[in-house]
Amino acid sequence: MSYFFSHGGIIFMRLLGLFPLASVRALGCLLGWFLHAAARSRRKVVAVNLRLCFPGWSEARRRQAARQHFVYFAQAWLDRGWLWHGAARATQARLTLTGAVEALQGDGAILIFAPHFVGLDAGWTALTQQLTQALAPHPARRFATIYSHQTNPQVDAWVLAGRSRFGAPRLLDRGDGPKALVAALRAGECLYLLPDMNYDPKDSIFAPFYGVPAATVTSLPRLAKLGRAKVVPVVTRMTKKGYTVEVMPAWPGYPGADVGHDTRLMNLRLETWIDTMPAQYYWVHKRFKDRPAGDTAPY
Repeated sequence: MSYFFSHGGIIFMRLLGLFPLASVRALGCLLGWFLHAAARSRRKVVAVNLRLCFPGWSEARRRQAARQHFVYFAQAWLDRGWLWHGAARATQARLTLTGAVEALQGDGAILIFAPHFVGLDAGWTALTQQLTQALAPHPARRFATIYSHQTNPQVDAWVLAGRSRFGAPRLLDRGDGPKALVAALRAGECLYLLPDMNYDPKDSIFAPFYGVPAATVTSLPRLAKLGRAKVVPVVTRMTKKGYTVEVMPAWPGYPGADVGHDTRLMNLRLETWIDTMPAQYYWVHKRFKDRPAGDTAPY
């Protein structure tokens, strides 16, 4: 599969960038149905996550949300064709930047909290394409994010090029550690951070996520404090016309003195956004993989 994708798959994605959005989304719908039927292990992960997070839902509603999630997941994946290879004018037309965009202007350090909705690459593309030109009286912004290398060199080069398409952003290697991230913030860069997954338990605390203890990294409040940065959430929603990328106002008084409280607050606020589009959150991830001592692994 890796060999096929690195050769034929990348060419296919380049060609897909020329297609109308409706055609890409229709193909994504078919692919999503196929993945829901074929990817049994990931279907189980989604089912467990939805059961834990939405115990009040009926089983029928959870099954419907799971099927819709696989469709959104597949559509977002195929959308990378036009995000990374489509005409720049068409890309910008399909990405609507809205909300408190002024919160990202100026020259101060900004830590962007970008949760794992399926449109996370669309959100990154919108910011790097539309906010990296100088708009008087504001200077141009430079963006940075963390990058995990792919095992296949050709796929790795393709993803790197796609995420670097606009605005000459910096993609910082995950292995470089927090010093590189703090340095980027103190240099006045906008750091696009996605801290809402089950990463290294050594750097995590168990914070409630829909009432269930979830290993949650404390990087958002810690990096904000070390980098003397304000935290600005950016939430990306898939729509029929493309994506709406909403910039939220900066969180006042964040971070506070208690890292645990700040991390729990991050999860709590994330829940309010998920509730508005639950099928678009990244449920294929094993969010509850690491458990407190004595707790049974749900997967």
